[in-house]
Amino acid sequence: MTDAPAPTSAAPGTREVLTWSTFGDAVRDLATTIAGDGFRPAVVLGIARGGLPLAAGLAYALDVKETATINVEFYTGVDSRLPEPVVLAPSVDLAELAGRDVLVVDDVADTGRTLGVVVAMCAEAGVRARSVVVYRKPTTTREPDWAWRGTDRWIEFPWSAQGPVPGVASA
Repeated sequence: MTDAPAPTSAAPGTREVLTWSTFGDAVRDLATTIAGDGFRPAVVLGIARGGLPLAAGLAYALDVKETATINVEFYTGVDSRLPEPVVLAPSVDLAELAGRDVLVVDDVADTGRTLGVVVAMCAEAGVRARSVVVYRKPTTTREPDWAWRGTDRWIEFPWSAQGPVPGVASA
């Protein structure tokens, strides 16, 4: 795993804010580290929704043409989550990736349960999976192979910080 800096300790209510510019730096840093470690994935598998921006960035930076997504719902709001991660349709057929090197990508390893579910599903399908996140929290039970930073704060990602546009009803 990347030597992520020690988690920042924050007063209640403070947040870790990731900007688009800093996100670009994170993508490049992670891709450089992954390539430097000698891992050459055949496929980048993004965990929707939060992992998709990082998956796209890493696919370009690592020159991986094959990408796939898996939809997993766990968080329903700030510090609000379902009892267990739930895989939603549509989803990649992991059997098609058997025997291949796959980079599983998510935005954060908080509890580690979402990452754990996807990596376990990959292993069951015969996929050689390694994982990467932008942030790793000290509470994770599933360590990613690579993480850009560590934090114990709630994270505001640039793609979700503002929420849906007005007039969009929640499904």
